[in-house]
Amino acid sequence: MPTSAPASASQVRVPLRAAVAALPAYVPGARLAPGSSAFKLSSNENPYPPPAAVVAAIVDAAADTNRYPDMYATDLTEALATDLGVDAAQVVVGNGSVAVLAHILSAVVDAGDEVVYPWRSFEAYPIAVAVAGGTSVRVPVTQDGRLDLPAMAAAISDRTRVVLVCTPNNPTGPVVHADELATFLASVPGDVLVVLDEAYLEFVRDPQAPDGLAVLAAHPNVVLLRTLSKAYGLAGLRVGYAVAEPALAAGIRAVSTPFGVSHVAQRAALAALSVKDELLERVEHLVSRRERLVEGLRDQGWDLPETQANFVWFPLGGPTAELAVGASAAGLLVRPFAGEGIRVSVGEEEATAAFLRVAAGWR
Repeated sequence: MPTSAPASASQVRVPLRAAVAALPAYVPGARLAPGSSAFKLSSNENPYPPPAAVVAAIVDAAADTNRYPDMYATDLTEALATDLGVDAAQVVVGNGSVAVLAHILSAVVDAGDEVVYPWRSFEAYPIAVAVAGGTSVRVPVTQDGRLDLPAMAAAISDRTRVVLVCTPNNPTGPVVHADELATFLASVPGDVLVVLDEAYLEFVRDPQAPDGLAVLAAHPNVVLLRTLSKAYGLAGLRVGYAVAEPALAAGIRAVSTPFGVSHVAQRAALAALSVKDELLERVEHLVSRRERLVEGLRDQGWDLPETQANFVWFPLGGPTAELAVGASAAGLLVRPFAGEGIRVSVGEEEATAAFLRVAAGWR
């Protein structure tokens, strides 16, 4: 019996899920061209190369890349738990904090459930929510780039399953304060999950910032979301983690990608934790550099959101794209958000001086 010819490539029309077809594009920070002498200030990376102990661990682990990694990153999970002073059953490790966020949403969000988050905030939020089948509820940040927690509380409905609290907020920079977070959490129903996204925690010096672990201990509906990409300088290896109440952590672990964290990344992360003091000393240098950068910008007349991260935010509006192109021409890759503003990472010492010259021209 004759069979029909296979469809040509031009005839194939496999439909995507509507939510996937409508996804906004995640725009990464600009990358350096090979041989470029520009400074990359577009991705909030740690400008310091890994310590020798981390490099040695990476080289040693590379010899085992023919083997699958430990599926649950047992050694790393236990090391993180010890460092944090929590039970290992509360820690879930994943392929960067973005992947861990996706697992959190997969564990608790059904189709049509609402996820409340601030905006502008981390651009992966609407993508992760849509992929999980949820509905985004965006709450504008205030004029000075702060999360409007009362408005976020008011946005919670009987369909809300998750609220995302980015602190410090990316890309604007401010942290939420302990008292306002306490008031907010008191108004959130106990069956609504609150994710404290603390990707830039180690750079925070505001004495009013909350103690995430204490918040977690007092509120079983809170999850802490953290990363080793920024302060620990492992952006290229992708290691993030969540800290949660054990039953919730077990659910997140159950939906996680099998073998999601490579063996090389696990060993590098363990080595990074073993030289934590050295890495946090580097963070202190970056915080000092941030403060000098902010002071220089204030001297130029800039009135910017108060940053507690390793970046500063310029709410420039319409000229954003043009000014970002000008910065690139001056040897500085920055992160424009079209029509909204430019985020500039704290990088090398030379980059700070060069950027201050560029920012003066923006005035």
